[in-house]
Parts: sequence; C-alpha cells; structure tokens
Amino acid sequence: MKKILIAFLFWGCAILGQHPNEQTISKELTYNEFLGYVKKYHPLVKNANLEISKAQANLMMARGGFDPKIEVDFSQKKFKDKEYYSILNSSFKIPTWYGIELKAGFDNNEGVYLNPENTTPNNGLTSFGITVPVGQGLFINQRMADVRMAKIQIRLSQAERKLQAVTVLYDASLAYFNWKKNFEEMKLYENYNKNAEIRLEGIKSLIVQGDKPAIDSIEAGIIVRNRALSLEDSKLKLAKARLELSNFMWMENNIPLEISDELVPENALESTLQETLKTNDLLQNDFSLETHPKLNALQNKIEILTVEKDLKQNMLLPKINVGYSYLSEPSYIDNYRFDDYKIGLEFYFPLFLRKERGSLRLAKYKLQENQFALALERTQLTNKISAQKIEINSLVKQKKLAKDLVENNLTMLNSEERLFSFGESSLFLINTRENNLVSAKLASIALENRFYISNSELFKIMANPDL
Repeated sequence: MKKILIAFLFWGCAILGQHPNEQTISKELTYNEFLGYVKKYHPLVKNANLEISKAQANLMMARGGFDPKIEVDFSQKKFKDKEYYSILNSSFKIPTWYGIELKAGFDNNEGVYLNPENTTPNNGLTSFGITVPVGQGLFINQRMADVRMAKIQIRLSQAERKLQAVTVLYDASLAYFNWKKNFEEMKLYENYNKNAEIRLEGIKSLIVQGDKPAIDSIEAGIIVRNRALSLEDSKLKLAKARLELSNFMWMENNIPLEISDELVPENALESTLQETLKTNDLLQNDFSLETHPKLNALQNKIEILTVEKDLKQNMLLPKINVGYSYLSEPSYIDNYRFDDYKIGLEFYFPLFLRKERGSLRLAKYKLQENQFALALERTQLTNKISAQKIEINSLVKQKKLAKDLVENNLTMLNSEERLFSFGESSLFLINTRENNLVSAKLASIALENRFYISNSELFKIMANPDL
C-alpha cells in the first residue's frame, strides 16, 4: 500500500516533465494571422495609408497654381438719367512653367464721365499679350517650387507610411509575445499547483498510516499555498496581457475585437517567427540600406529643403517683369497692326537684401542639419543591425543552455524522488529541487520571450512592413 501511495504522490512528475507548449491546444491565434489582422484593419495603419492620399491632394492643390483663369471686372454708375460710366474688363490668363504668363483680354468701356485712359472703340478692344519675368521668378518661382515639393512629398509620405506601419506592427508584436509569455507561465504554475495538491494528499495519507511525521503536511500545505498564489498572479497578468493584445485586433468598419479566453498563442512560434518577420534572410545575408524608408525619408526632406534653398536664392535677383500686349478692335482682329500695343515694365529691388539673405542662410542651415542627420542615421542603422544580429545569435546559445539547465534540474528532481521513495530523502529536499526546476523553466520562458522581442526589434530596424 505504501508503494502505491508513493507512486500516486509523484504522479505529477509526468506533468512536470512536459513543457506547456507540448500539450495539445486548440483554437490557436498564430502570430502570422495576428499580424495579418493588424496590417489590414488597425486604425493607425489606415492612418499611415492616408498620408499618401493627403500628399496626392497637396500635389493637386499645388498644380492649381498653373490652372488657366478667367477674370471679369464690370462696374457701372448711373445718376439722374446720366450714365457716368460702364466699365467691362475681362481676361483669360494661362500661367506657364517658367513664370511666363499668356493673357487674352477684352475691354469695353463707355460713359459721359469715363476716364480718358479707359476709352475704347465702340465695339470694344481686344488684347493678346505675354508677361516675362527676366529676373526673379523665371527659372524658379513659388508655383514651380510648390509642385516640385509636392511631388517629393508623395515619396516622403510613402517612406513615412512604412515607418508608421512598422511601429504599429512592432508594438503589436510586443503585445503578442507578452501574451504568450504570460500564457506559458500560467500553464506552468497550473501544472505545478496540481502536482503540489496531489503531493499534499499523498503526504496526508502517509501520515495517517504513520509513515510520515505530521510536520510534513504543514510543509506540503505551504507549497500548495505558494503555488496557488503564483498561479493567481499569473492569471491576472494573462488577463491584462489579453486585453492589451485586444487593442490591436480590429475588423472592417473600425469594429474592435476582444481576444477570447479560449484563444491561445501559437505553439510553434519559435520555428515560424523568423520566417514571418523575414529576419532569417537578414541573419544570413547582408541588408542594403539604399531602400531603407528612414534614409529615404531623410533624403526626400533634403530634396524639399534644396528646392526651398533654390527659391530663397532666386529671391536675391531683382524683380523685373516685362509685358507686351497686342491691341486690336474685334472687327479688325485679322488685320495685324503692330503699331497698336501696350507695354509695361516692373522693377523691384531692395537695396540691402537683409531679409532675403537671412532667409537664404536659414534655408542652408536647415539643409545642412538634415545632411548631418542622414549621415548619422546611416551609421546608426548599420551598427544597430550588427548589434541586433549579435544579440539574436547570443540568445540562441543562451536558450540552449537554459534548456540544458531545465533538463538537469528535472533529472535532479527525479533522482531526489527515487531517494525519497527509499526513505533516504525528505520533502524539503524535493521541494527545493522542484523550486529550482520551476525557476529554470521560468528563466527559459523569459529567454524565449527575449528572443522573440529581439527578432521583432530587428524587424523594426529593417522597417519593411510589406511582409
């Protein structure tokens, strides 16, 4: 009878020898599937996609500076049956890329008190002209700069979209890994708690038969309560981790989802993680930084600042606008009389140019700041990737050592249990061995979690959300 009780007492060791991941689980939410939901439905990822749409709308707005324009100005005054004046000035303007503007107009003015300079033939007066900026604004002007910067902004938004999406996926990955870590710890404490309860019942039976002192039941009861306390704390952490993970689960039409208690994390995550994040390719091959979104974003910012600098530099030139318009009556529009024309000259030039020179200096300083930032970021990315590779390879070795420690502690526990069955050990030594085994398994779970996080950090450094 004593042998049967001892066998029953240590039946829980079969449970202890299993890792929680080795048990059959159902309703898995795999890591790859989880990331798919985040990439497709998470609001912050959708916001990142909106940045490109906003940049395209900004480009459309900038191109509006080159839209043809129709202008009509009509005014009339009558007083005491007298028509003081009736003035109609209309024009059709076509802005071109290099600051040149084409203009067609029609004026028809009449009245008793009309200003003589506004006098036109009875049928009105047509004009066809051109305005050319021969100084400031010829090769670059505000309209041209706005379009150029808007085109660059689209490329900048594409790079920033990737960076924002990667940040969301990284945060979601941390939440998933935390969920998995707490789930495994909860299963571990659950199994050890069951084993402690079985051992307590066995000790009580042996005490009744007189084979063990009564003090052993106190010690076994303490272990049960400690395990129950650890189990309850792990359940709390798991519940909070599950709610944190739910922040990243969304469906269409911005409908949030909540992770069910029946869902469990992926069992074989260690074998699929690097393939999901594409970090296995980087660990085996070199990674080109030329297509990195962060560097592309800085390069595009430099291009925008270069356009701004060119515009500021152009402001140092004098503003000289030359205009010529051919004039004709509507009925004689086919008979060219080049003696009928209107010309104009506009000249503007500040003597000291302090405002323009100061603005140009600021533009150059901003450009230099971003050039320095680009060189620094390139070096930092190279070092971060190298450091992350070293960390991942080190964690692989640490995980193997932790696994060996678990096996060694399990062997020591099994040996202590055999000695106990022969009456050559004590419950205190068994509990000590078991506590060492629990600590080793918790350390192994923590190392696995660090391995997952390290791979996700490498994924974040690579900044390629298009997996």
